[in-house]
Amino acid sequence: MSKLDRARLEALAEELLEKQFQRVPKLRELHKGEWIDRDYYIRHITETVLRIRLNNEVDSYALYKVGSQDDSLAAKLAKYLAEEFGHENMFTRDLEKFGLTIEQLNATPVFPSTAKLMGYLRLEADRSGPAPTTIWDWFVEWYSDRYNPVITEKAATAFGKEYVHGTRAHIAFDESHDHDELMFRTVARAVEKFSSPEQAEVYLTVFIDLIGDYFAELYESTVGAREAALVGS
Repeated sequence: MSKLDRARLEALAEELLEKQFQRVPKLRELHKGEWIDRDYYIRHITETVLRIRLNNEVDSYALYKVGSQDDSLAAKLAKYLAEEFGHENMFTRDLEKFGLTIEQLNATPVFPSTAKLMGYLRLEADRSGPAPTTIWDWFVEWYSDRYNPVITEKAATAFGKEYVHGTRAHIAFDESHDHDELMFRTVARAVEKFSSPEQAEVYLTVFIDLIGDYFAELYESTVGAREAALVGS
């Protein structure tokens, strides 16, 4: 059985993200550190917290689907889960600084794109075991390493360093624990046992399309809605 090629997967992720940069307003500028918007950023961090909560549930379910079929894979996924649980609290501290209470956060519904992504991961875990979830987790860590420091530093410059303490702490934790490397070892094992490199690329394509949908929803619900209100006033 052919093994997962990391360079090929990373190149595909870059290619797929480029398509999203071309179709979603301000997405390229955001990821290059050239643009930020207060409402947009607050809603983005809010969705990050809500998605982390759901992601932990999905990861737990993926670990359950491994069962006793592969102890090495289960150990890797369990290690990642143990290190990720509770990390949303780092972001909630930043949201509180912006004035968003925990009650307001908990009352915020997730975007449809997030619900689709998490539902897809749950359904695919039933159909294909843990491979889809580990591919998603690897992409999240790869993406975070490449782009979150850029976005966070732009936010610090625009709003103040005190508004990104938690986000910076999360970035530092992931870097010190080398989560990108941990998750690639995990996804490589999951793909070898439960899937194939070809199917891994299919999953990655779906995930990045949904992430593009998320950023489109994010823009329209904040900047787009504000601009529409101004035109209508």
